Amino acid sequence: MGPHVSESALAGLVEDLAGEVLVPGDPGYDEARVIHNGMIDRRPAVIAQCANQADVSNAILFGREAQLPIAVRGGGHSVAGTSVIDGALVVDLRRMHTVVVDPEDMTVRVDGGTTMGQMDHACQPFHVATTGGRVSTTGVGGFTLGGGSGWLERKFGLASDNLLAADLITAEGKHVHTDAQENPDLFWALHGGGGNFGVATSLTLRLHQLPRMSMAMLFFLPDDAPEIVRTFRDLAAGAPDGFGGGVIYMPAPPEPFVPEDVVGRLICGTLFTYAGPVEEIRELVAPLMALKPVVEIVQDVPYAELQSMLDDPPGLRNYWSAEYLTGLPDTAVDVFCDRGAGIPAGLPIQHVLFLMGGAVAREGAQYPQPWRTAPWVLHPFATWEDAADDERAEQWVRDVRADARPWSIDAVYLNFVGAEGEQRVVDSYGEENYRRLRAVKAEYDPDNVFRHNHNIAPATS
Repeated sequence: MGPHVSESALAGLVEDLAGEVLVPGDPGYDEARVIHNGMIDRRPAVIAQCANQADVSNAILFGREAQLPIAVRGGGHSVAGTSVIDGALVVDLRRMHTVVVDPEDMTVRVDGGTTMGQMDHACQPFHVATTGGRVSTTGVGGFTLGGGSGWLERKFGLASDNLLAADLITAEGKHVHTDAQENPDLFWALHGGGGNFGVATSLTLRLHQLPRMSMAMLFFLPDDAPEIVRTFRDLAAGAPDGFGGGVIYMPAPPEPFVPEDVVGRLICGTLFTYAGPVEEIRELVAPLMALKPVVEIVQDVPYAELQSMLDDPPGLRNYWSAEYLTGLPDTAVDVFCDRGAGIPAGLPIQHVLFLMGGAVAREGAQYPQPWRTAPWVLHPFATWEDAADDERAEQWVRDVRADARPWSIDAVYLNFVGAEGEQRVVDSYGEENYRRLRAVKAEYDPDNVFRHNHNIAPATS
């Protein structure tokens, strides 16, 4: 339990919590400390599985009294593993996952531990949605407060653009509500500032009508990849806001829709998503289909199902990063394709370009997210099983970032990256925004209790 945790203090926490308290040696402790990235194997001193807002407050006060570092767990998808820290108190929100959909007011209220899949499935019967992450097990809280990039962002804006209100427990264990009128500086900071200011116990998000969703997934052998990527780029440039998607290099998965002689081979794939019927997306992708894909899936798809298409099994080793690009000229296409063609054998690396623009670029200029004006994002995404491959997988991601430097901006959506240093954080907000964020941090967390994240240091007097 660590030198600061007395038996009596721990007993007090157990008594105070409606949820469960786990320490090393308890049944369920090892399962509770596992997160999405299999590279992370840490042993917190105490895991407080909170059941309600009062539990969160009591857990924070306990952790501070015991002088333990405090980590916060929602979905557990941070590639840096910030939701579990050695010797820390983990405020585990996963028991708090109530979703309340109001189709008349077009809002959804979620508890702090809600996952994207839980929210999407609750909204789907009403044919409504809001911008969500591309993986269903992602936590809504961390995703939204970090900015929130997903398939619907060009149509409906980032997830944070749809944030209407939030309830937080501060480092002093106090409840704070924020929206555009109440505590507006805090509300501004939550548009990209992440978990720096408190533990989000509930979020209220704007919903949008989404009667139909469709997709076009096309796999090509990589010989003609530059033409494929340029065609995708040119189609995307004229696409309406309802279209999202990207281009990806990866080994072809062993799925029933993939021909046996293609499984395991490197492919260049394109994915278009569309907030509308399949007839319209089919017309848009006709030039790509003329390039003779080896896999062709064009169909209507429920949004919640689309959201889980890229789910990876937990426990894989993960390392990813991103660069936001000023454009995608032919020279950048060639560099992207050259690197994709050189994915190391045996590594299930995903070399991805996501389309941005639309509502993302038009809205939210007042928020600390300068990366949102970029039309493309390069997202090298490495997952693998064997620790012996760590060095070459991580180096490949770093090499992709280096390739992109001629076209990249300094700012990046921090949910897409791991621990890449303080300057990366400052650059991603911009210096003026960062100064303002530090002032908000100083008001709500002057001791930097919530520092196991893409940290914003509190301003000093």
